[in-house]
Amino acid sequence: MNTRSFLKRPGSPNIPIQAIGLSLYENLGRDGPVEEPGTKVTRTQWLDLSSLEMANLVGKNILIVDEVDDTRTTLEYAVKELEKDVESARKKLGHEGTRTKFSIFVLHNKDKPKKGHLPVEMMEEHRYLAAKTVTDVWICYPWEATDIDEHDKLAKSQPS
Repeated sequence: MNTRSFLKRPGSPNIPIQAIGLSLYENLGRDGPVEEPGTKVTRTQWLDLSSLEMANLVGKNILIVDEVDDTRTTLEYAVKELEKDVESARKKLGHEGTRTKFSIFVLHNKDKPKKGHLPVEMMEEHRYLAAKTVTDVWICYPWEATDIDEHDKLAKSQPS
């Protein structure tokens, strides 16, 4: 399998795709896929602050993509930490007045009160978008399945 780490645009330089990984959920030792929200955000993957990755983010429009907005805790963490790291890179580069804009896209937004908060201007400027708002149910994504055949069988048995 070949995974591309950039977006191609004919006649333009490639746009790199950077990835971070955060975890808030904990497996409670029960059988089954359902986990419970933890109390601490854990970085499972982060950008290398000493490389060009951070410099490439200064002054850009950055889209943060997540599968689900549950408590909003990890999204708040991602935005705050990325803003802090990009600001540090901006100062090192001496790019005064250069603004980096963060936006968020989620596949599923759970319709419930959120613990985390996103910047007011992000919400006012409609830089948060959810493909679908759903009730507060556990969502089992195919990429998290330990047995993909069992996952597919269960998915087909669910009402649309």
